[in-house]
Amino acid sequence: MANQYHARIYVTLRPSVLDPAGTAVASGLKQLGYQGVEDVRIGKYIELNLTATDEAQAKVQLDQMCDRLLANPVIENYRFELTQLATV
Repeated sequence: MANQYHARIYVTLRPSVLDPAGTAVASGLKQLGYQGVEDVRIGKYIELNLTATDEAQAKVQLDQMCDRLLANPVIENYRFELTQLATV
């Protein structure tokens, strides 16, 4: 029997990769008077629902989705949170 899952995926640049967008945001925040802000990094947040036979299969599918489309594994890291949705 298939189960429905809700995934929250967080994609961020690897620490060794320069982040010009993060640098621009940090500069803008400092110009607005937020002097304590440092090391801003910009990332992506993705939510999706998927169907899988169990949680292990859902995690395998999510890893494949992230590696193949949602993240660039050369320069980005990703992590996800998975929640099983209630069945009716």
